[in-house]
Amino acid sequence: MTRVRKAIIPVAGMGTRVLPATKVIPKELLPVFDRPALQYVIDEAREAGIEHFVLVTGRNKGAIEDYFDSAYELEAGLEAKKKTALLDELKDLLPEAGAFSFTRQQAPLGLGHAIWCGRDIVGDEPFAVLLPDMIMVNDRPCLAEMVEAYDKVGGNLVSVEEVPAEDVSKYGIIEPGETRSGLIEMRGMVEKPAREAAPSRYMISGRYILQPEIFQLLASQEPGAGGEIQLTDSMLKLMKTSPFHAFPFTGRTYDTGSKLGYLEAFVGLALESGEFGAQSREVVEALLKARR
Repeated sequence: MTRVRKAIIPVAGMGTRVLPATKVIPKELLPVFDRPALQYVIDEAREAGIEHFVLVTGRNKGAIEDYFDSAYELEAGLEAKKKTALLDELKDLLPEAGAFSFTRQQAPLGLGHAIWCGRDIVGDEPFAVLLPDMIMVNDRPCLAEMVEAYDKVGGNLVSVEEVPAEDVSKYGIIEPGETRSGLIEMRGMVEKPAREAAPSRYMISGRYILQPEIFQLLASQEPGAGGEIQLTDSMLKLMKTSPFHAFPFTGRTYDTGSKLGYLEAFVGLALESGEFGAQSREVVEALLKARR
């Protein structure tokens, strides 16, 4: 069984839910405490053994490519000022030469279309998909646990989380089958079902391991919800010929795609910081006290 060594990360979205902050800064580069949101996702993938990253970009996203490149003037300045700790930190974040590929999604045609744009770089092997809006925190990274599970069962895996019954209409919800060894057999998916029609309370939460056959299905996929090419529509077709399992993620997920979600992520990750967690708590508590 071919191991998972490539990942597609769709970063072409315009970030309209967090305007005006994203007018000139890609939403994926907005700082979440001490680093860009995208860096958390890249770190998670690296810890899962991902070797090659395919970033599907769009217009005005050139800063993302620059972020993953050397910054000569900055590095030279830090070296001249003997700020070696900062310089070492920047160098540690740099990817190996050739480890990142960038391809354009020229029009906002949906997540499925964005994934399809990476087809030639991924080739004929299984691959991961990580949605950059979702920062997933746990003792063990979500994707690392999914890769470990994939090595045992193969097929396709999707991360899921339980949500309150009143929230199922906000998400894609899976239709579950039997549970074995912590994985849930997937029999189907429903996009934003009514509460009374939802087949479960497990929402799809932003991490996938997919077989390359999905690209052929996406190539002929008709637009679905919102007039966009939906990844879930092709996943439902692939489910007829290839097994799907849901991986229940039990850590904490921060959705940075909205203003309040971004605020929660910023504060939450500041509080979880090993170096600044205690001081961050003091800052938050002082702000709350001052406004009572």
